[in-house]
Amino acid sequence: MRLSSFFHFATFGVKTILFGKKEPILGTVIVTDKCNLHCKHCSVNNITAVIYPYEQIRNEMQQLYDMGIRILFFCGGETFLWKDGERNLRDLVIEAKQMGFLIVNVVTNGTFPIDLPEADLILLSLDGDKQRHNEIRGDTYDIIMKNISNATADNICFYMAINQINKDYVRDVCITARDTKNVRAVSFNFHTPYPDTKELALTTEEKAACCAAITQMMKEGAPVFNLKSAFPYLIENRFPTPCYQCVVMENGKLSTCGRCIEVPGLCEQCGYFFVAEYTLLFRGNPKIIFEMLRTYLKYI
Repeated sequence: MRLSSFFHFATFGVKTILFGKKEPILGTVIVTDKCNLHCKHCSVNNITAVIYPYEQIRNEMQQLYDMGIRILFFCGGETFLWKDGERNLRDLVIEAKQMGFLIVNVVTNGTFPIDLPEADLILLSLDGDKQRHNEIRGDTYDIIMKNISNATADNICFYMAINQINKDYVRDVCITARDTKNVRAVSFNFHTPYPDTKELALTTEEKAACCAAITQMMKEGAPVFNLKSAFPYLIENRFPTPCYQCVVMENGKLSTCGRCIEVPGLCEQCGYFFVAEYTLLFRGNPKIIFEMLRTYLKYI
């Protein structure tokens, strides 16, 4: 991370904590909900299957930038499906950087070639060992690992959603992240149970076991891009929601925190690690502040 970016985020954090501000710093643009996969845990793919046009996405990026957002995510659906004429996802990342966003990340399922060196992080879904991953996402594990091997930069971060199918395979993903070329880290979430995927949700005891496994892997040197200090809050779902410092833009609609905010009762069952980390950070939790500084400076 550049020094100027660090000072910008530090200043934002201090103002937010001292004055209780609710302005956002992180924004996500949904470029499409079209996806080439039909994962068992996903409730937001192919609802419209619309690929939003370039001008619309650029206007949404500008709107977020004008709000003061400086961390931008591109999400889907599957982001690498996005095209408009000759423009592709890489053009959006480059334009976001030119617009002035300080960190630009992309979320992908990894089934398309990964040529995106301009992104700060590519959050790539890997949901267990080969058997468990393929059970959740279809027969995609081998092509994903091939695409990672052929990637043009070492900016990949595994993104694992822990659920009833893969809860015993956290260690496997940590080891794969540690030992795979072009992979910088791994980031975890617990399954957030939309009404049609409630059976995949973890119990409090299962969450505690997963956090214990992640903690042990951190001790063994696995590159985990999460904050251990947030684990007790995540296990018991006792972190404040929603996260006012994060917003999502989809088809002109702005949502605080995430699209799931409109599903009754879902915030209370939130499994997103970053929501816990950000809300605790901007409430001034000293352990979270110290650990986030150390972690973000290491991996971004």
